[in-house]
Amino acid sequence: MMLYIHIPFCQQKCSYCAFYSVPQKALLESYLPALCKELSHRAVGEPLKSIYIGGGTPSLLMPTQMRTLVDTIRKHYNLSEVEEVTLECNPESFTAPFAQSLQSLHFFNRISLGVQSFSDWELRLLLRPHSSAQAADAIRNAKAAGFENVSVDLIYGLPSQTLSSWRFTLRRLEELMALGVIKHLSCYELTIEPDTIIQRQIASGALCADKGTALPDEGTIATFYDTLLEWCAAHGFEQYEVSNFCLPGFHSRHNSHYWDRTPYIGCGAAAHSFDGTHRRWNIANVSSYVSGAQKGDIPFEEETLTAKDAYNEYVMTALRTTVGIDRSRIDETYSTHLDKAIIPYVEHGLIEMTEERYRPTRQGLLQADGIAAALFADA
Repeated sequence: MMLYIHIPFCQQKCSYCAFYSVPQKALLESYLPALCKELSHRAVGEPLKSIYIGGGTPSLLMPTQMRTLVDTIRKHYNLSEVEEVTLECNPESFTAPFAQSLQSLHFFNRISLGVQSFSDWELRLLLRPHSSAQAADAIRNAKAAGFENVSVDLIYGLPSQTLSSWRFTLRRLEELMALGVIKHLSCYELTIEPDTIIQRQIASGALCADKGTALPDEGTIATFYDTLLEWCAAHGFEQYEVSNFCLPGFHSRHNSHYWDRTPYIGCGAAAHSFDGTHRRWNIANVSSYVSGAQKGDIPFEEETLTAKDAYNEYVMTALRTTVGIDRSRIDETYSTHLDKAIIPYVEHGLIEMTEERYRPTRQGLLQADGIAAALFADA
């Protein structure tokens, strides 16, 4: 069992973000008691394996608010088997005093920093509220406070991004590796999601080729990715998922459990939960969430997964990992379909077949989503 907690507040909305978040930090005062009430209400006796506090920007919480949240978790949940407790942070709010206050809680053992780029121009394009210098300082602050497991998020494939600027970001990362605390990288290709600021900018022509802000083509994106893989290999980072890399032993336990379809409880506005058969998600509205919590009835929606849903979900997530598909986990209803549908990808060197698994090759990882879609069951 895992626990995810959503803090849906940001200093400002980033141009690419499609997650539920609001730039109204003042609502935190009413949100935190509601969140703590849900946490206590939904507590289970089963030991937690991992905890992830994400957002939004959880590092916007004041030290007293963070202590209240941590005390609530400690009071209501079995933490005897917790392997990993991650806090998602933005560099501008991960100050030296904040890092020290976190460490004094003796609760978090992993920090995930949303750096995204070490180019100030790219950060402004993304409407990130921090600078490259603040990102570097945040990593130093983590080191000074005694955190030894820091994950850094980066994005590539930005409008007008060049191979030179991508290499610049990787060089700055290399310099900061000397601190000895960066153990994990999450590196994502920019996805233009509907109804995001950047999508509207592109649709309106504000970002277009004649203004020097065209999106890189597929060939350039592939070069960015190859450059990333080369950098990771040179610095001892192992790839364990399409977008995730780590030093040996430092993979994200929490995310790996997601991909393995481990059940989890999600608390907070817009948070999702999964019990192995059902998926539920809280209302994506802070005011309605708070009101519901006060009444003891938080609005949520729920769906029951069919065997087909479970099969398709597992194939989609497993093929994005280097572990691949465990053939013993495939329901007999779909095993024949999978064994037949996957043959062309094995023949073309995109999937490696063993007695126990279907594992994507390096080239197969690049096409993981497309391969998975071709293996989905229709009925």
